[in-house]
Amino acid sequence: MGLSGILFLSYLIISYLAGAVVSMTILLENRDPSKTMTWLLIFLLLPGIGLIFYAIFGRNLRKRKIFRTQKLANNIREEKFFYNLEEIEELVRLEQQTIDDNRLLHDNEVDNAKKRVIRLLLNTGKFPFTTNNNVDIFIDGNEKFDRLIEDIKNAKEHIHLEYFIIKDSNIGRKIQKLLIQKADEGVQIRIIYDDVGCWRFWFKREFFKEMKYHGIQIEAFLPAKFPIIGGKINYRNHRKIAVIDGKIGYTGGINIGDEYLGKNKKFGYWRDTHIRIEGTSVYMLQMVFLIDWYYTTKEVILTKKYFPKINKIGESIIQVVASGPDSDWESIHYAYFSAICQAKKSVYIETPYFIPDESILRALKSAALSGVDVRIIFPKIADHKIVNTASYSYFGDILRSGGRVFLYEKGFIHSKVVIIDDIISSTGSANMDLRSFMLNFEINAFIYDKKVIEIMKKDFFEDMKNSKEINRDEFESRKIIKKAKESIARLFSPIL
Repeated sequence: MGLSGILFLSYLIISYLAGAVVSMTILLENRDPSKTMTWLLIFLLLPGIGLIFYAIFGRNLRKRKIFRTQKLANNIREEKFFYNLEEIEELVRLEQQTIDDNRLLHDNEVDNAKKRVIRLLLNTGKFPFTTNNNVDIFIDGNEKFDRLIEDIKNAKEHIHLEYFIIKDSNIGRKIQKLLIQKADEGVQIRIIYDDVGCWRFWFKREFFKEMKYHGIQIEAFLPAKFPIIGGKINYRNHRKIAVIDGKIGYTGGINIGDEYLGKNKKFGYWRDTHIRIEGTSVYMLQMVFLIDWYYTTKEVILTKKYFPKINKIGESIIQVVASGPDSDWESIHYAYFSAICQAKKSVYIETPYFIPDESILRALKSAALSGVDVRIIFPKIADHKIVNTASYSYFGDILRSGGRVFLYEKGFIHSKVVIIDDIISSTGSANMDLRSFMLNFEINAFIYDKKVIEIMKKDFFEDMKNSKEINRDEFESRKIIKKAKESIARLFSPIL
């Protein structure tokens, strides 16, 4: 055996020994079996390289407490601003309203599925449901940005923006110019962007520097300068939040970039869902932003001026729900599972990525086999090839169970929507995939207003008109090489 052979053998021995040690660590953490098996397979097939993948994507930082959110909560309580009635009486009033509105949970006329989802979200994260809201739904970036720009122009006190991606684009420059103008007028502006979400945009320093010069505060969430060492790359802030003067809030799937306006040649028309809320649920969007701001800067700004009094404005019942790797419970994941399991008539889903865990997949199959109308709208165009390929491997399970899958052809659909029985709907930043359920910081609005749900349902059926349904027979007869690619991609689904 030559020197190169000895070196290669040494490499394999060291790699497999290291893999064995890491494998034991993973086993002792009692992770989900599918994730554990995926990593063991990677270590076996990719000695050495698999360890690098694990260092970047695999370490269980939830248990390692890199986010220290519990410590954050304790600091908040120690500083007593959470219970300072003089400073945040509006939040106390909101909590009292939630307690008073618990009569909704005992109303015999309210569907049991709705009650259970509301109660689940109250128990998993103490997310209050509020009944004083008005909701506008936007189906693309043109609608969203037109309204957001109008609200920014009318801002008097503060503007809070939190986005996964902020691009130096035409729309980005338009918003930047307007924010600078408002900052010069004395409006306080804070922006949180995800460091990895904006990585590829080399311009970001200059783009943000111009705003900072005018007093706009801008911070990167969980900076990942040394992601392989720190392991932070796997845990990203995928939230999209805008709060204007504490009275108007936005959330949904649309980041800041020209592609969301349909100006990317590859994707063409960009179909998405974003909502504008006026009412007491804005308090919760504000709360999530301020907690994220505290985590990023350690600056305590949770004061009364950010939670102004809101008069009667509407009757939509909403729960704003935040989840992430720092959460005790995967609230959005659990709520989807509960709602799907309780569906009696229909489950309608729009998602750009479909990588469900076993519980969600089984719930969807059980619903379809029980006669529930299960429909999924998914993009025909792929923006992330391996995720798109893996998604197709799950469609067979849905189709064999009697569910229906539609491929959106008008452009690219990035909408994240779930509608259950015309009584529960959800939209926000969370995709129907493992990353959104377990790894990313996400935010969704669960809406229990029949009028709003009817609009969302109408949009769903309009999207179906622009989609082609997958034929089960044709799907099952596709080429073996395609099936193999999908199956291989599916093996990696727990870490995609």
